[in-house]
Amino acid sequence: MTDTPQLDVAIIGAGIAGLAAAIGLKDHPRINVQIYERAAELREIGASIALGPNGLRTLERLGVDNALDDAVAFRNKSGHPMIYRHWKTNEVVSVDTHAGPVEYRHQTSRFYRAHLQQALAKHVDPSRIHLAKAFQSVDFDEQSQKLTIAFADGTTATADVLLGADGIHSPVRTSFVPTARTAWTGWVTFRSVFPRSPHLARIPDLPDEACHFWGPERTLFVSPLGGGDLYTVVGSYQSDPGAADAPWKGAAWNAEGDVGVLRAYYRDWSPLVRSIIDATPHTRIYPNVAAEGLDTWVLGGEGRVTLAGDAAHAHGGAFAAGGSLALDDAWAFAAALRHVFPEGSASPVGSQQISRALRIYERTRKAHTDRVIRVVHEGNAKKLARLKTAAAETDAELRARMKNRYDPTWIHEHDVVTAFAQVLKDEGADAATAPAPAPAPVPVQAPAPAPAEQAKL
Repeated sequence: MTDTPQLDVAIIGAGIAGLAAAIGLKDHPRINVQIYERAAELREIGASIALGPNGLRTLERLGVDNALDDAVAFRNKSGHPMIYRHWKTNEVVSVDTHAGPVEYRHQTSRFYRAHLQQALAKHVDPSRIHLAKAFQSVDFDEQSQKLTIAFADGTTATADVLLGADGIHSPVRTSFVPTARTAWTGWVTFRSVFPRSPHLARIPDLPDEACHFWGPERTLFVSPLGGGDLYTVVGSYQSDPGAADAPWKGAAWNAEGDVGVLRAYYRDWSPLVRSIIDATPHTRIYPNVAAEGLDTWVLGGEGRVTLAGDAAHAHGGAFAAGGSLALDDAWAFAAALRHVFPEGSASPVGSQQISRALRIYERTRKAHTDRVIRVVHEGNAKKLARLKTAAAETDAELRARMKNRYDPTWIHEHDVVTAFAQVLKDEGADAATAPAPAPAPVPVQAPAPAPAEQAKL
């Protein structure tokens, strides 16, 4: 009996992308997945997170139905993904709508980030998650034909494939592309998650749907969250990142914030907004960073390393689509490996096969996320341009901007399954139209030289 070669996959990072990729591969009999997380405990930092129809459909494909339940996911009762309200009057100026048909369970949802991670983690064998393993380096060993991954604690692991799902500051990404470091965009958010009771219980007009209040200088997002009595408040501040005295320059991600500062930023807003901000018990700071897109997602001389989620596309905020992008990355990564290494097949595990799988994954996802990055950078540039404009924005101009905002439904309703199928179709077409290799020459034994010719040799 011939042993079927096993494919060892190492995932760096136990966030949304890393856990989802492991789920996508967990039932494959010849693929062994191990996750390495730098934190000492599996605890997601952050506040709220949104998933659009594409991310929710991918959760369903992965079998993570528990994350779609109303006990975990909050959906606007109106069915609108977002409601836009005026900073002074509270009136609804505009709303988002789904472009295509979207059933209830796939309607845009808001989660407490830790709840989403916990829902994913329930589908991963805990023995496959290794904590306190901070990635340090990876090298290819010619003798074993394996990757050797070194961690900060002095230990190592081996694998055939490495997926860097280690966040926007990804050490895996920067170890291969040092120039792909992130830079601060000048935008800072102040995120708070807390129980509605008792903090907001006495606000009669408290929005019970996800709402985005827009003002001339900043916005405020408020929403209930799934998973109980939770509510989120997200304020913002934009400055010129190049200014030496820019507030929050050098601020640490998830640092403790000052609610007094947050209240000062919104002191001139409507009484409703002020009552929400005044009741917010605490806040944390999240400086927004971004990087340019990568030339390739297939890294290393042997083509055995790739990236997913913010590690692959450090866009620093894309219409609240980061979680869905990460889930689609994870599904496409798993689908590509399953295609090249199908169940029941004894196909070899080598650099050529692995590189092919990672190229399929890259072609499925990179063009889409590159476009996302371009749009986000353009949006950041417009924010800075408005900031540097001396003239104050009029109310009419603000309302026009709210109504004519960019339409991101191509991001939220992107179909990763169709994109993957098209890549496979194109790959098959390329193979079918490629010129046939020239036949190898048949060795012909030369006739023995004549005696007269032998003397010349």
